[in-house]
Amino acid sequence: MDAAFTAEQDEMRRTLREILGKRCGPDGVKAAVRTAAGYDRELWQQLALRLGLPGIAVAEEYGGVGCTPADLALACEETGRALLPSPLLATAVLAVPLITALGTAAQRSALLPPLAAGGLTAALAVPGPALSTALALTGENTPGEWAGGGRAGGVQARPGQDGGWRLYGEAAQVLDGHSASLLLVAAHTGGFARSRTLLFLVREDAPGLARSRQTALDETRPQARIQLRDTPAELLGADADNATGEAVLAALAATGGTAAAVLAAEAVGAAGQALARTVEYVRGREQFGRPVGSFQAVKHRLADLYVQVQAARSAAYYAAWDPRQGGLALAQALEALRITAGEAIQLHGGIGFTWEHDAHLYFKRAAADELLFGPVHRLRAHAAHRAGLFTTPQEKVAV
Repeated sequence: MDAAFTAEQDEMRRTLREILGKRCGPDGVKAAVRTAAGYDRELWQQLALRLGLPGIAVAEEYGGVGCTPADLALACEETGRALLPSPLLATAVLAVPLITALGTAAQRSALLPPLAAGGLTAALAVPGPALSTALALTGENTPGEWAGGGRAGGVQARPGQDGGWRLYGEAAQVLDGHSASLLLVAAHTGGFARSRTLLFLVREDAPGLARSRQTALDETRPQARIQLRDTPAELLGADADNATGEAVLAALAATGGTAAAVLAAEAVGAAGQALARTVEYVRGREQFGRPVGSFQAVKHRLADLYVQVQAARSAAYYAAWDPRQGGLALAQALEALRITAGEAIQLHGGIGFTWEHDAHLYFKRAAADELLFGPVHRLRAHAAHRAGLFTTPQEKVAV
């Protein structure tokens, strides 16, 4: 593994940091999240046109940049530094890989170019608080009971009389679900005999679709409640390829590994910036006639944070190269962000405890991401289970 960045990657990082530095300060973030879309549409289009950010990991034949997921992770480290509110996570990290893996040739040709150009945004709708399970981050996503399991609740799908599909049910925590032009809805179908979980495409103007933005702890991660009432939908992929639903679950798990690596890089970027802002503050803040940062106890706390952030960064970079390690890297990065954000509030003193202070933006991001994709102890437990750390010698022989 060569951990050195190429000249193109360094240039992408520099350009992205320059754009976000001008357009995405703390005041800009707070203003953007309070818009109807929940993000700055003009900035999103600028990132799409200048850097091709939404299409970094999309193949060139579909109008993308054709880079690797590692390049997307590197870009997200910079968006994490700025806490950029954007549909990048929902569209490029969650939706695009699923369409690429499962879509028919016609669906890929119709959807991937506008997604790569930034004109079309998408969101993955999973019933209930089950996103981490659906992506196989905190548990196995089989047999798909998180999608309804044939019982009441979740989202159910049945064939329509016109040859299409109809969806019923709701999903309560859909990232960017209120503003996305396209929804990828995980729904259960087949009843008991042929129980399976499939993905369906639902357009924003589909009849029977109701969307409402929910109050979220982290406003930079807007969430919506999606309700489907006899809503027409298009199956993602060919029906013959989805006979058992195993391909869907495998694609969700693969997407989860890459998403975990990208989220880890994003959390590391946020943690690094929270630490940098804290160091800058304690250098200028004086107590007893000297800077707060000159006290040995403060130096030790900052040094511990620096080591933790750097360790998390190394884990995130490794996971970007090998997404199978995404869960562990995400656990370490989320823990580093939570601890760093908490220490930032402490070291900012009385002003840091005010709810309006910028340090709370990082703390909210840490808490919200752990609720959506964690918690940390479950990420680690599932990674350990996959690695066979909890398997007895007898069980290993039996396998």
